[in-house]
Amino acid sequence: MQCLFPKTLNPQFFLRPFNTTRSKAFTVRSMSSGSGSRMFQLKVDPLTGNSEWVVIEEDEASGDATKQLLANTSYLDMLNDTRRNKAYREAIDKTITKPCHVLDIGAGTGLLSMMAAQAMDNGDSVESSGSKGMVTACESYLPMVKLMRKVLHANGMQRKIRIINKRSDELEVGVDMPSRADVLVSEILDSELLGEGLIPTLQHAHDQLLVDNPKTVPYRATVYGQLIESTGLWKLHDLYNTEKEVLDEIRLVPEGMDSALCVKRQQFSMHCDALEEDIKLLSEPFKVFDFDFWRRPDSHRVMELNVQATNTGTVHAIISWWLLQLDEKGTIFYSTAPKWISCPSSMEGFNSSISWSQNWCDHWKQCVWFIPKKGLSLLKDEEVSLLAVHTDTSISYEMKTLSQNLELGQSELSAQKCQITLLPEKIALYSDVNWRCSMLKAIKNAMKQKTPSLCVVVDDSIFLAVALAHLAKGSHVLSLFPGLQEKGAQYLQAVAAANGYSKDHVEVQKMSELLTSQSSQEKVANQIDLLVGEPFYYGNNSVLPWQNLRFWKDRSLLDSVLSEGAVIMPCKGLLKACAMSLPDLWQSHQCLQHVEGFDHSVVNSTLGACGGLPPGQENPTLPFSVWQCGESKKMSDIVTIMEFNFLKTISPCSGKAKVEFITHGKCHGFVLWIDWVMDTEESIVLSTGPEQRYWKQGVKLLKEPVAVGSHRSATTDCHSADIETSFDPSTGDLIVDYAFL
Repeated sequence: MQCLFPKTLNPQFFLRPFNTTRSKAFTVRSMSSGSGSRMFQLKVDPLTGNSEWVVIEEDEASGDATKQLLANTSYLDMLNDTRRNKAYREAIDKTITKPCHVLDIGAGTGLLSMMAAQAMDNGDSVESSGSKGMVTACESYLPMVKLMRKVLHANGMQRKIRIINKRSDELEVGVDMPSRADVLVSEILDSELLGEGLIPTLQHAHDQLLVDNPKTVPYRATVYGQLIESTGLWKLHDLYNTEKEVLDEIRLVPEGMDSALCVKRQQFSMHCDALEEDIKLLSEPFKVFDFDFWRRPDSHRVMELNVQATNTGTVHAIISWWLLQLDEKGTIFYSTAPKWISCPSSMEGFNSSISWSQNWCDHWKQCVWFIPKKGLSLLKDEEVSLLAVHTDTSISYEMKTLSQNLELGQSELSAQKCQITLLPEKIALYSDVNWRCSMLKAIKNAMKQKTPSLCVVVDDSIFLAVALAHLAKGSHVLSLFPGLQEKGAQYLQAVAAANGYSKDHVEVQKMSELLTSQSSQEKVANQIDLLVGEPFYYGNNSVLPWQNLRFWKDRSLLDSVLSEGAVIMPCKGLLKACAMSLPDLWQSHQCLQHVEGFDHSVVNSTLGACGGLPPGQENPTLPFSVWQCGESKKMSDIVTIMEFNFLKTISPCSGKAKVEFITHGKCHGFVLWIDWVMDTEESIVLSTGPEQRYWKQGVKLLKEPVAVGSHRSATTDCHSADIETSFDPSTGDLIVDYAFL
């Protein structure tokens, strides 16, 4: 892992830098002293939003918090990517043929460092001197450094590789390294290619750490793009136009405020193969940028591309991927292209080893850049002019044909002052007709039970805040907006007129102020008649379903100020489960043994691998969008394991259910989610299960796949399983146990 930030971290944990120069969501900075290294890690309680700093010492064993953090990264998936590992091994063996000084930036478990050390041992028999024959492994993330030491020791490599627990831009020749390195090996690539700081890392390495004309693995990377039409992708970003098709009177993005609720102007990583049925290709693949690792890269480039349409349609997005050339001669490649892309014509006829991305993996996906507004209409054979721009850490696009139409008017500039950026899935949810209809019906039903004088939205639900203000004319609406805070308040004021409510009809106040201020307590004492949530907490992008039970925690904190007979919405949560076949996901998280000949079994427990763990240890339940997890199949009917009763204050609870298998095949795990019951009659239930693409589910992978079958079959396969869960409100943890019968 490069010293910038860990791969795909769960937002439950944040890592804070000390004097780091590069800003990104997750940065790490280790401190060194005479007694060793330490790191500060910010742990956030998902049920309260409260946080505390945790100190990780170099000589401490990995605690539960660190293990949970590492299990939520993509390290395990990456190490299980045999195509990636083989391609790197072949390229390193071809590049390093004699003793030299090798620098590995973002060393992770030390896999590439060990490949380099072994390549020197297997190369030409030349006597080494000085730094020749040395591998310097740079890794800034202390928990990974501790793992790397275990891996090197297990493989007898600890004396051949020198570990430096620093960021690469903190390394100094003469202090950390005896001399400049002859060869650079690295894997500091994300789905976009640049997001892990590839460019500034290479710039500093060429300026300060490498000899002139060094050898590098990889050698070059090329980014490709393709114009596509997709209604599904359009709905993921254009709430302004999709909302026009909705017949209710709620307008989250009013006329003239197109950007009030929007996605960030960035590329989003997605498994585009899961969207293939909804995609119409409008162009051939086109080359966007080349990035050479063997020479110092530029920080910024602009490329004008002329792309010819191969079909008539509307360009909703640009899908991009990259092709990695690992060796100098161009014989070893790795691609992250979607399955519909074949080998580039420029490579046909070459004696090349191409690791094509045909097998599912989660650490590298494709990227999607949304075209603003409704997209761009094209006729077949029409040519569109496209500007591609890259910075140090990102790639962006602009359709020159659209540039004049995308100039901001005065009203939209005003809207930017209260602009809120949401994830694409939330934008799509807010335009979903069925979901909106169910929410509005639930609000109207609640208001029939009791005419509210004060309505409280306890979470960050923009939709509920606006809908309540619109529907409950005689009520005061108080939104806590724990994540949105002042930005949410500005938004509610800006959209007031378009939604038919006065600005003094709504306000935003923090939970802490509500509970500690005497004037606030007197104002709301016994006055909250309606308490609602989706639930949705801004910034909790990759949490497990039950971590949204923060709604239950918040409802409990407000228990003393609820009026008699107050309506709680949702009133109940149902923990659901289904046994599923998930071969791709299971394989990417299976227990590691030997990776290209190097023993990695010592990392299984810390990285949360399936199977091979010591007795009493279980791999954690992790959040995934199951619809993007490659091949999947339901192996059982859906069962309800337990209920969370929001009409009462939060408390420990548990449940058990029997899962009956309905088809023959391999079961790889259980998928769990919460269905939110909006009314006491249970007439409105909003599911967040695997058939819904707006939420992530919790996936409990089995230690080993189990052959299952229905009771009707004559096989000796397992016909059922017991699944048992328990919820601890003090930690927010849900323990999942199972037994096959």
